[in-house]
Amino acid sequence: MSSEPTVFVVDDDESIRDSLSMLLPLKGLRVRTFASADEFLQAYRPIWRGCLLTDLEMPGMTGLDLQGVLFERDLTLSVVMLTAHGDVATTRSALKNGAVDFLEKPVDEGVLIETLKNAIRIDQARFEERLQREDIAQRVARLTPRECDVLKLLAEGLQHREIGERLAISARTVEVHKARVMEKLECRTLAQLVKIGASV
Repeated sequence: MSSEPTVFVVDDDESIRDSLSMLLPLKGLRVRTFASADEFLQAYRPIWRGCLLTDLEMPGMTGLDLQGVLFERDLTLSVVMLTAHGDVATTRSALKNGAVDFLEKPVDEGVLIETLKNAIRIDQARFEERLQREDIAQRVARLTPRECDVLKLLAEGLQHREIGERLAISARTVEVHKARVMEKLECRTLAQLVKIGASV
């Protein structure tokens, strides 16, 4: 399966899987269903994008357990819980672990579709943010230890002279390091440089 946004439905109730398999495509959403959390985890691929719509109470691994596994593996796929047995404590646990929403059965069709579309938007935003972080980390890895020092001090707002005094080098040498840092990080402005420096 490609990385095209998909709603991954995990529910032990076959009738719910069947109804969602018919409903979601009519609303413009791709769907793939699984009868258990284990089945989903065995099939899961990191390139998958979209959201996970999982039942809370299932034999074996529950929806909360599944969400916990995704959280532990640092997987960004958005999670929406669907249950007939919701309570405040369960809702809090799900949301604390990053669930986008918590819907009680029977759920209004319009609310369900809007919630799923929102979850997909959130997943896309998280994914793009992760790619951006990885890209920045790769660029920062090109820096020498001294260039890293200069970057951090620039991010703190120090002037060239102050950085030179802190590192026991000349202001001119600081300028040379700064130029190399900007080139390696592909920064066109000091503001971009400071933003990256503040994030590492």
